[in-house]
Amino acid sequence: MTGSAEFGKTVEISEGVHAYIQPDGSWLVNNTGFIVGRRGTIGIDSCATEKRTRAFGAAIAAVTPQPVGTLVNTHHHGDHTFGNSLFPGATIVGHEECRAQVMAFGAPRNRGVWNDVDWGGFEMAPPFLTYTTGVTLWSDELRCDVRHVGMPAHTTNDSVVHLPERSVLFAGDLLFKGGMPFLLMGSISGAIEVLETVVRPLGAETIVPGHGPVCGPEVIEETLGYLRFVAATAAAGRAAGLSPLAAAREADLGEYGELLDVERIVGNLHRAYAELDGAAPGAPIDTAAAYQDMIAYNGGRPLSCHA
Repeated sequence: MTGSAEFGKTVEISEGVHAYIQPDGSWLVNNTGFIVGRRGTIGIDSCATEKRTRAFGAAIAAVTPQPVGTLVNTHHHGDHTFGNSLFPGATIVGHEECRAQVMAFGAPRNRGVWNDVDWGGFEMAPPFLTYTTGVTLWSDELRCDVRHVGMPAHTTNDSVVHLPERSVLFAGDLLFKGGMPFLLMGSISGAIEVLETVVRPLGAETIVPGHGPVCGPEVIEETLGYLRFVAATAAAGRAAGLSPLAAAREADLGEYGELLDVERIVGNLHRAYAELDGAAPGAPIDTAAAYQDMIAYNGGRPLSCHA
């Protein structure tokens, strides 16, 4: 295990396969990874800010002199894509909708949601090699299956990186460990289906979640339990005539109240309410209103971000 305590640590989870873990895994503090071969390195996601992405690059350089020749984006969110341009010469790979959403979102800026973030300096670099269902990469003889999950879940464009010979899965933000999942731009029902029918059947023994420590398959059941709780809370709140914010305030979070970033319950309820009202999974909803409700749930303060 190597790395800077200020930013992240490198964990070799299988021979030549490394997770880069950024504590504490809260807003915009994501995990990445890299796979080292004789002819080059495959990176999995970048980071939210210049300083964090450069620290990730330094962590790779501490392990191998081989440059990142291919960089996979598991989805479009900025904590996984803003730093793409800091891997010059890399072929950036992502789902076609990941490319579209990166371009639609644009450059990072403080939007009044979080406390001010020092993004640093870099250019937007969306994936320029895209796929619809997936692509297989090879690190020497090691097969790396990059697969779109087939439906909206965390977002509309989630992909996983599965190493079947090593029973390793880079799950992106389909899975969180120790933090509250966030599905405002995806689907509650879709995420449940994806975890049950796509992720669980892979049988991975080692999982790198999008946020939080490296873990095992127990994180799948933990996340499913939370998603079912959100669905039940939304159904009860809608039946009682409560807004998503009011339903969140009345909900007994129980064990989920110990997770990081509990204000995400409000955003998740906005998404669940939209689905109860007939919106298709992943359909656009008023995310600005949802973020304002999350800020209200947080006592009117901007959401805490350590990126």
